[in-house]
Amino acid sequence: MHWITVEVFDGATPAAGWARVWHDRLIEAALTGAAVFWDEHEHRWGVVLEFTFDDERRRDAFRQAPVLLAALDAAPDPVNGVLVYPHRGGGSGSRQPRRPRPVLGSGAAELPVPTSDEAVLPCTAWPVGRPTP
Repeated sequence: MHWITVEVFDGATPAAGWARVWHDRLIEAALTGAAVFWDEHEHRWGVVLEFTFDDERRRDAFRQAPVLLAALDAAPDPVNGVLVYPHRGGGSGSRQPRRPRPVLGSGAAELPVPTSDEAVLPCTAWPVGRPTP
């Protein structure tokens, strides 16, 4: 069996809406291209479409099918929100794609360390809304 997986992430619009619009045309193209199995999973971050073909040539032909290319171009975020790969469900071998990791720190630049020439003064200001002593 030769799998092809298409992951479409939410962007300006939900990927579930994209899947509803392209569903019938993609399934028709896959079946016309001799797909033997297909499946669709909706997640909170987007959708996953999986197709199975008996041979690699048919899978690769489906990957270049005009309807699939048009659907990928119409994805909510066609540049950063589409993954297409030749195996099943997530690169880790799991049926569920990996969750994105949080940004380490706050994503901001580190403050410079004061040099010995700079005086370190105690803070005398009080936070807004807090009464002064």
